[in-house]
Order: sequence, then C-alpha cells, then structure tokens
Amino acid sequence: MKILITGHTGFIGKNMVEALKDEHKLKFYNWGDNLPDLRGIDICIHLGAISSTIADDVNKVMEQNYDFSKWLVEECWRFRVHFQYASSASVYGLKGKFTEDAPVDPRSPYAWSKYLFERYVEKHSNKWECPVQGFRYFNVYGPGEEHKGNQSSPFQKFRKQAEETGIIEIFEGSHEFYRDFVPVKKIVEVHRKFFDVNQSGVWNVGTGKARSILSIAEEVAEQTGARIMYVPIPANIAIQYQKYTCADLTKLKNTIPYD
Repeated sequence: MKILITGHTGFIGKNMVEALKDEHKLKFYNWGDNLPDLRGIDICIHLGAISSTIADDVNKVMEQNYDFSKWLVEECWRFRVHFQYASSASVYGLKGKFTEDAPVDPRSPYAWSKYLFERYVEKHSNKWECPVQGFRYFNVYGPGEEHKGNQSSPFQKFRKQAEETGIIEIFEGSHEFYRDFVPVKKIVEVHRKFFDVNQSGVWNVGTGKARSILSIAEEVAEQTGARIMYVPIPANIAIQYQKYTCADLTKLKNTIPYD
C-alpha cells in the first residue's frame, strides 16, 4: 500500500517508519513542507503535531494541530483515503474515568487542539466514506524519544538525569502519581491492525495498567546508583497535572485482538 506519514521525524513517527518501510511504499510530510498530495494514497497516518503539553502559543498550536488536521482529513475525504490520527489521553484532564464516551476536561492548548479535532471529525462523520480513526495515546515511551527533553517519558528522562548528574528529580507526591505507560511498539501495532478495520471512531491505546512515577525513579536509581530528589511541581504544570491515568481498553479489544 501507499502510505503517507506526517511527523515522520518525531518519536512515534520514526518508529512507525521503521515498522512499515519494508512492506509499504511510504511518503512523508513534516510541518513547513509543501502541502502533501493525497492522490494515490491508500492510508494517511497523521502523527505530526506540536506535542508539548506545556506549549503556550495558542495560535501556533491551533494552526498546526487543528487547522492543518482539518485540511488533511478533508483531503483524505476528497480522495477516499483511509485516515488515522494521533489523539491523546490528555483530553481526559483531571477526570477519573477513561472510557471513550466519558466526559473530557482538556487543560492545555495541546489537549484542546486534540479534543477539538476529535469533535470536528465526529460532527462531520456523515461525510466520511473511508474510515477515520483516532487513537487516544496514553503515556508513550520507547526508543527514539531522546530529543524530547523534559517532555520525554520518565523512563528516558530519569535515566538521562541519573547518568549526567547522579540525581533523579521527581515531583513531590510522585508516590501517588500513576500513569498508564504504553510502549511505542504497541502504538505501531494498533495502527497496523486498524489497516484492516473498516470502522470510524476514537479508541484508547494504552496497557490498561497504571504504574507510579516513583516506582520508575526507584528502578532507575537502583540500576544506576543515583539518588532521588523531590522538587515542587511548577505552577504551569500543576494546573493540568494528571494524578492518575489508566486506559479502559474495552472498545479497543472489541475491535481488534490486543493484549
């Protein structure tokens, strides 16, 4: 198949390219390139976005994450292209229920951009003749995230801190902060399985298990000999900080084989 991947130089994009390059003909688009031509494309995997949850340039986030996504899905509709896009568990905000039909609570420009695009797709669902599939990624980690800095997963960030300074900094209260950490290979697996799903909608993608952030710091500290130091949560993060996330995978498992 011919597949267009946006954001192919990003963390998830690189892993997607590596998984698909030997089986499919791939085309790529990154923000700033000439707009992609969707003619002849079978599937579009839309991963490109400003992914920082602390990005505060609202106009920039909306332009890249929302306005461009609207243009792209309309082009896919125009040329009958199967469309897959990355959404985020950040849309749940501080709510405690993680089913796809649960109330949402976006708390950052990034989360709002993701939710508003989901809403746009749903509002226009009667026009899609090919599948339009959104995936609410939970906390993704794995190879290739080194460039993300403070936005990288605790697995990457804590190990980098340990190796460079011998100190792992974690937020006060991290023993109570739990996340559903999903390996990037699982993200790729879901996208691939949905190539054969002729259904539109939004699905959670996680593991269905939550792990404390402190436990990860303790694991890295034991492996590296680093010590753990608690620091206050910055004010701009505290207002949106999710204390607990855990994907409800009922809908996903009812759609594809997944474990």
